[in-house]
Amino acid sequence: MSTLFSQKLLKNNVIRPQEADFTEVLESIALKPKRLYFCGKMPEKRLKLGKKRAYERPKSLAIVGTRKPTKYGEEIAYKLAYEAAKRGAIVVSGLAYGIDSVAHRGALDAGGVTVAVLGTPIDYIYPRTHVGLAEQIVAAGGCVMSELAPGAEYHPKTCFLERNRIISGLADIVMIPEAAERSGSLNTAAHALEQGREVFAAPGDIGRPLSRGCNRLIRQGAQPYLELADILDILFPPRRRRKVGQTELLFGDTDAETEILRMLARGMRNGEEIVMEGVVSAQEFNRAMTMLEIKGRVRSLGANQWMLV
Repeated sequence: MSTLFSQKLLKNNVIRPQEADFTEVLESIALKPKRLYFCGKMPEKRLKLGKKRAYERPKSLAIVGTRKPTKYGEEIAYKLAYEAAKRGAIVVSGLAYGIDSVAHRGALDAGGVTVAVLGTPIDYIYPRTHVGLAEQIVAAGGCVMSELAPGAEYHPKTCFLERNRIISGLADIVMIPEAAERSGSLNTAAHALEQGREVFAAPGDIGRPLSRGCNRLIRQGAQPYLELADILDILFPPRRRRKVGQTELLFGDTDAETEILRMLARGMRNGEEIVMEGVVSAQEFNRAMTMLEIKGRVRSLGANQWMLV
C-alpha cells in the first residue's frame, strides 16, 4: 500500500463534517457521518471576484455509474467531468471501476480538482489497482476520504451503498451517464433525491441493458442529460445579457408573464419564492410558466428552478 495512505500518516487527518467548508453540507443529510478521514487537501471556499468580494463554496458535481461502461457512457462521463473541472467545479465520485474512474481522470486531465469517497477504510484503497489513481488525485490538490477510520472493520455487501449518501450529499448535482437496472449508482440517485439534489441521467437505447437504469430514472423524474449546457448552465449560470436597469423592458403576453420575467431577470430562480412574492398566485404561475416555456422565453432547470433564455 502507498505510504500516502499509511495509518501513521492518516492518524491526524480526521475532521467532523462541520469543521470544513466543503463538508459542512453533510450536516443536513440523513445519517450524517460522525467523522471523515482523508488524505490530501480538502476543497476550500473560493474567492468570488466582483465589485464586492465574497467567498463561496465551490460548485460540485457527482458523476457515478456502471463499473462496466460502454464507449457511450465513458465519453459522456469524461467530457462532462473535464469541462466541469476546467471551469472550477469539484468532481466527486467513488474511485470504482468504470464511470467513477473515468470521471476522476477527466477532472485530472482538465487540471481540476476531484474528490474520491471510499466505501472502505481510508487506509485501504479499493479496488487495489486504483492506488495510483488515488495518489494522482491527492497530488493534483484533491482528496480521498472515508467515514471509516484506518484499520476499521467493514462489510463489503453494505459499505459501498452506505458511502453513496456522502457522494450525493457533497454534490450540487448528481449525474449518471450509464447504469443497469440494478446498478448501485441508482442508490446514489435515490439519496440525492432525498437530499434535495438535482439528478440528471443520460438517456439511451431502450434495448441496451446499460441504459435501462438511466431511462428508468428519467421516467421517475430525473432530468435528461442531452448536452453539456444542461448541467454547466446550472453550475455556472450564464451572465445575464440584460442589465438590471433593463428589466422594465421585459414584457410577456399577460401581466403574470411580465412580472415573472422581470423577477427572473433580477436573479430569482425558485418558483416557490416567486409565488411567495405575492405578485402572482400559484395557479397563475403554473399557467404562465407553461406558456413561457412553450414560447422559448424561459427554461426549466428542474426542481421548480427556472432561468431566462
